[in-house]
Amino acid sequence: MERELLSVAPRRPMLLQLWVVGTSTLVLGIAASALWWEQQLPGRLRQAINREEWSLCLAVTEHLAALRWLGVGAPEEQAHCRRQRAAQLWNEGEHATALLVQQQLVQSIQAGARDVEQLQLWRRELRELAIQRFRSGDLEGSIALLEPLDRAATNSSDRFSNNLRETWSRNRLEAERLDQLVEQERWWEALDSHNRLDHPWWQAQTQPQRRTVEKAIARIGDSQQHQQHGETHANVISGTDLDRAVQQQLEQGLEPWQAFEAGCRALGGQVEEDGPESFCRRRG
Repeated sequence: MERELLSVAPRRPMLLQLWVVGTSTLVLGIAASALWWEQQLPGRLRQAINREEWSLCLAVTEHLAALRWLGVGAPEEQAHCRRQRAAQLWNEGEHATALLVQQQLVQSIQAGARDVEQLQLWRRELRELAIQRFRSGDLEGSIALLEPLDRAATNSSDRFSNNLRETWSRNRLEAERLDQLVEQERWWEALDSHNRLDHPWWQAQTQPQRRTVEKAIARIGDSQQHQQHGETHANVISGTDLDRAVQQQLEQGLEPWQAFEAGCRALGGQVEEDGPESFCRRRG
């Protein structure tokens, strides 16, 4: 036992020495590789700038930024790469990524007033593109364009996409109401409903209903349809006098249904309903 212990004891310092030598060799190898890579980065950066390879340029400057604790870094080159890369992405239609890179540039100490103006300009252009899609009826496409702007919003009330959704929903509900009013032949209310639509796509989609309403109102004025429910000519106000009175109210800015009621009152009548029809009946 004593001889075995004596034979094992010298092995432990030897193993410790081998571990120290191996570890030191590995660390020195890593350090040498890092030093070699560090020395290569400035040359790769110059090549990327000369070749206008802005994606590679930006990647190299990111590596250099990570080595700033070693006294290495290229903040001016990084700002230049971000500026050029953002413009490249914007021209390629990568609006969200372009805004992200430009935002990083603006947040750096190398940013200038023109960089801030460029970011604001792109945001306005992106919003205008979204509005164009929205007006053409592409709600989801416009929302997708606004996603980077919504991400930068401090709270939900600042999100422009919420306004678009609200406008779209309001017009959709008004169009459904218009269909119901047309089915019920409530022509003046239907005309008022169509005038409340303020979205070009929904206005275009409901043009058939508007033509139906306008034709029905024209027939009422020409053939005195207000009297078709048994009212006598003496009691019902219709024809050119009523049309002229309603037109005067419309010129003052009233909605069609309000103009019909006001025109009727101006001629000494009051609006009454008989089923789906509305007519102006002389009071007294």
